[in-house]
Amino acid sequence: MYIVIEGIDTAGKSTQLEILADKFKDAVFTKEPGGTQIGSKLRQMVLSGEAKSKLAEMFLFLADRAEHMQEVVIKNKNKVVISDRSMISGIAYAKTLPLDKVIDLNLISTQNILPSHVILLKLSKEELTNRLSQKEHDSIEARGIDYLLDIQNRMEETIKKLNLNYIFIDASLSIEEISKDIEDFLNE
Repeated sequence: MYIVIEGIDTAGKSTQLEILADKFKDAVFTKEPGGTQIGSKLRQMVLSGEAKSKLAEMFLFLADRAEHMQEVVIKNKNKVVISDRSMISGIAYAKTLPLDKVIDLNLISTQNILPSHVILLKLSKEELTNRLSQKEHDSIEARGIDYLLDIQNRMEETIKKLNLNYIFIDASLSIEEISKDIEDFLNE
């Protein structure tokens, strides 16, 4: 199983990943970007705003994704791999290019390997506004609420377009309710 948890910043991915870590003790936990040695350097470059071009930013993420697939997902194909983000985020954040073109580039970087299970934690505008008001923003979050909601919509569109096995969960539910929904989905 290759499970990915998706959602815009503050949706609660980290909390749910901690819960999954208790339930899947033998799973390989990883993240994109930054799940490899090269990836952590690329992630830092993007989050600090080093890439001035959105196209350059996308290619940094694609390089990270290619390395991640080779070094984490493929190397652990006989184990459960649970990832904080995936190509779905990469496609959603690459807004400067048409969706189909970005999907094609990502399929090259993943060697056409797709997640077996996708969990998307979705936030309403009100809930996102509330959560962002309680923290400092990185360079992505600083782009604003409408930007992040557009990314969330693009994640949903990407998941459907790729015909993935997915569940969309209201991220404003309690931590326990979300965890139960995820567990039910993974046990289907």
